[in-house]
Amino acid sequence: MQIFVVGGAVRDELLGRPSDDRDYVVVGASPQAMLARGFRPVGRDFPVFLHPRTHEEYALARTERKSGHGYHGFSFHADPDVTLEEDLGRRDLTINAIARAADGTLIDPFHGQHDISAKILRHVGPAFAEDPVRILRLARFAARFTDFSIAPETLALMQQMVAVGEVDHLVPERVWQELAKGLMEVRPSRMIEVLRDCGALPRLLPEVDALFGVPQRADYHPEIDTGIHTLMVIDQAAANGLALPGRFAALTHDLGKALTPADILPRHLGHELRSVEQVEILSERLRVPAECRDLALLMARYHGNIHRAADLRSGTIVELFEKTDALRRPERFRMLLESCRCDYNGRLGWTERDYFPQTLLNAALAAVNAVDAGTIARNCKERSDIPARVHAARVAAVRAALNQPGDEPENQ
Repeated sequence: MQIFVVGGAVRDELLGRPSDDRDYVVVGASPQAMLARGFRPVGRDFPVFLHPRTHEEYALARTERKSGHGYHGFSFHADPDVTLEEDLGRRDLTINAIARAADGTLIDPFHGQHDISAKILRHVGPAFAEDPVRILRLARFAARFTDFSIAPETLALMQQMVAVGEVDHLVPERVWQELAKGLMEVRPSRMIEVLRDCGALPRLLPEVDALFGVPQRADYHPEIDTGIHTLMVIDQAAANGLALPGRFAALTHDLGKALTPADILPRHLGHELRSVEQVEILSERLRVPAECRDLALLMARYHGNIHRAADLRSGTIVELFEKTDALRRPERFRMLLESCRCDYNGRLGWTERDYFPQTLLNAALAAVNAVDAGTIARNCKERSDIPARVHAARVAAVRAALNQPGDEPENQ
């Protein structure tokens, strides 16, 4: 029995990057031998075991054979006779097909060290084409390793996989899983760019793909269409360290612009409601978690009003807080403002500017929170009058905090 560290831990060590997880491959062992040493079996698709003390995963060396479409269309063969090179040969990229022995020796049959030095993402072999998830994984790695290029032959193979319909068999949960991971990388725009370059974006995220070529706005640079703007916004979200819900909201906030009638372009009248509909469609199809879906819906619907916060009167601002549930969900509202700030700065390229609506609405929300609704309720003779009285007090508090007059016409 021989044990090797494989995959990401070896790759990241060679890149000088930290790595939290370590994967092990065991060569020359049977499931019975692993059980005899106290390992606990996990997984049903192939033999993986948990170490009795560290609880790290140890997988028996295995080969795999395509037996159907999509991610689950494989049969696996694990046997003591399977070699390390055979196990490494089933992996996706050369940089992930390097193993390290217990004495530190590197086993690199597919020249992954060379591709690390040359900063190239290259598939190990033709078996790459058998698993469509690898397209998503490669796109995600491109978003992480931003100075790596994709080998031309690998991109050509990905394009071929799309052309024969392999990506159409991906299950929604796996698409979301990889998309979510990619959005959390350092430059998520590269994930979208790679998916677009290989032709997978219109199959997997047609709502996002449709944004490319749609004018952003008449007063912006004509070369920055809505698709490019969206890429800039998700990179701003990454640069500002937003959590996944904020990054998903950044990706989807302008989806409705792709449905703007051609005769009114480059204006986008009413695109907020169309964006809400598109976010709902995409979220249902990919089974997006509620936390991500809900924030995306709020940003799609209200980012225009938030951008115009300085022009809104106190009553409209209080209604915004009520409709976004800002009083009960202040952390989510703060993330909404952060996402809108990324939208604002994404429009300007990478020029970071102060986002005044965020300051203004935070001040207004603090004023609303200072209103003692309980006291108002106790002093109200008719219970039916309580909501109106509380609302009026909140409007007055915002008006005072923002120094707004009470009789100016409202610009919404």
